[in-house]
Amino acid sequence: MLETILPMVITILIGFITTVLLIPPVSKFMFKHGIIGIDVHKLDRPKIPELCGITIVLGVTVSGIIFSFFYPEQNMWILAFISSTLIAAIVGILDRITKIGPRLKPVLVALGAIPIIFLAVYNPYPEFPFIGVTRLTIIYPLLIPIALAVTANSVNMLDVFNGSMTGTCSIAILGMIICMLMMGRVDAAALAAGLLGSLLAFHIFNKYPAKIFAGDVGSLFIGASIGVLAIYGRIEVAAITAMMPHIMNAFYGLATVGRLYERKEISNRPIRVLEDGRLDVNKDSKAPITLARMILAQRPLKEFEVTRRMFILSAVSAILAVFTQLLIIWC
Repeated sequence: MLETILPMVITILIGFITTVLLIPPVSKFMFKHGIIGIDVHKLDRPKIPELCGITIVLGVTVSGIIFSFFYPEQNMWILAFISSTLIAAIVGILDRITKIGPRLKPVLVALGAIPIIFLAVYNPYPEFPFIGVTRLTIIYPLLIPIALAVTANSVNMLDVFNGSMTGTCSIAILGMIICMLMMGRVDAAALAAGLLGSLLAFHIFNKYPAKIFAGDVGSLFIGASIGVLAIYGRIEVAAITAMMPHIMNAFYGLATVGRLYERKEISNRPIRVLEDGRLDVNKDSKAPITLARMILAQRPLKEFEVTRRMFILSAVSAILAVFTQLLIIWC
């Protein structure tokens, strides 16, 4: 039992501690050098240090290296994980510097699939409820870049409020870890625990009222990490279920706009700030339909009340993911 728990405890602590220690100097550096974002959902529109998601990248990478000491037989997988997720992080940094654009960005993130495919660490036999094991030897490697692009982009699109991305992803990853343990994938759970620890540390500073922003480097890295972990842990269907709030938010946004887009490109923003600081929906029919807009459809809410409802939806999805994995095991 101790051999099962110890790696998870250590990786989650390493991810948490590394991120906590890095956040103060990194946030000061970003603010000093003008790498800031505007908190548009506040009346005073405060300037917040951005690109601080690099602390998550470093925290998860360090925890991944520690993970390799516990599971040396998984060194090929840890190499694939670190390589794939770092590609997504680099895309996030490049987008900040050069403005890659909404169409090219997911394509570049999809390149993170190359290490997984090249090292042939994936298992092309996913399991589905009521169907069981399926053979997708040809299709599966073609789906990997799509999976990374979808998870990274969907996480990025839900990074709209203080703590919304870090909180919902933490809940989703916790559900995924439970599913991995149910499958006996203790190694995958230990690797995922490092990401959870780093996210929890970041959430302390990113929750309402936010002191730091993750930026694309953080959201793309986290989304890609979730995609890779789903493949590594062989819980692809459960992971999709756990990520349903993120996926549906991205789907409705893309469907209403009709193309891939950056938030800054949208003149009719889905949310507006009232004079009392509460958030309300934009009544303009041209404004994108998003998860936040649907939550606010009934009445205006404070920002932290919106994120709280997002957390509840993510918790429901995580529970459904666990039940989905149970169906796979029982069937």
